[in-house]
Amino acid sequence: MGRAQEAGWLAGLVLGAGACYCVYRLAWGKEKSRKTAAAGGSRGCPAGPGQTLLQRASGLPVVASPSPPAEDDFAKSSSILEAQHLKKLICLLESTEDPLIREKALITLGNSAAFSINQDIIHNLDGLLVIGNILKDPNPKIKEKALNALNNLSMNIQNQREIKVYMSQICKETISSPLNSNVQLAGLRLLTNMTVTNDYQHLIAHSVSDFFDLLCVGNETTKIQTLKVLLNLSANPAMTSELLSVQVPSSLISLFEGNVEKEILTRVLMLFANLNDNVKQKENAFAQHQFNNGSLFSLLYGESTECTEKLLSLAYHHDVDVKEKVAKILTVL
Repeated sequence: MGRAQEAGWLAGLVLGAGACYCVYRLAWGKEKSRKTAAAGGSRGCPAGPGQTLLQRASGLPVVASPSPPAEDDFAKSSSILEAQHLKKLICLLESTEDPLIREKALITLGNSAAFSINQDIIHNLDGLLVIGNILKDPNPKIKEKALNALNNLSMNIQNQREIKVYMSQICKETISSPLNSNVQLAGLRLLTNMTVTNDYQHLIAHSVSDFFDLLCVGNETTKIQTLKVLLNLSANPAMTSELLSVQVPSSLISLFEGNVEKEILTRVLMLFANLNDNVKQKENAFAQHQFNNGSLFSLLYGESTECTEKLLSLAYHHDVDVKEKVAKILTVL
């Protein structure tokens, strides 16, 4: 394929992502992109088998959360991107600060990363480093697209080893972004994937209290995505003390009401059930632990009977799944 044909093919793919202006710059800046790619020649392009992250299968399933494709038509064609085209996109992303070009290039890379073979290629081209550095971009659209791209790349265990260095930054962007914003949801999806296994959960321990705040004030979508993160943490006995010690809003108890949306309520009950199981396994250790008033432990197990009363009321809930989860909790209390 000639160089002109190759550039035209790549332009057609990016057009599929709606990046008309990006294509314009690609066409006129072809020589510059070629030189940039040559300068970064250490980025090899071997394609290896993808290491898809396995879902956790305990109780209510907490599955990995891939980012939705930004352009459905393009997502269908992303699987045919070759290493050379992904390399050009990464070099383009690295060499420009133009917000429109960055946004469209990130959309293209993010959609491509939905395919396991492309996850390996982008990793081998140092794409994770380039995308991770863009998290500091103040533009919320660019930040969202960078989080989405990292989210799809995090479905690969090898990639998670590199993404872990950005965990603190990801937490910061997630918590500090406007409530219920696209950036916040993108950050929560990425944190869900990064906490499916126990390997990196300790890296977000400092943000657990913030997650409980989001759980109380967020809309339904934010609550569900936050609960996915907390459920992953609660399935790890090593995180139990961290979770129970955290100070939580008193309004958290309102999530045990019968009129709460089922998708939220079942996850809240599963969170409680996981903590119950973990406490039971290490009963002696927790008996000697001092939990402050206002902690999650105080809300769930303290002297107040409010939580128990709400659970007893939920025992008569119209949904069978809810009643079964409540029965499991009450048998342990």
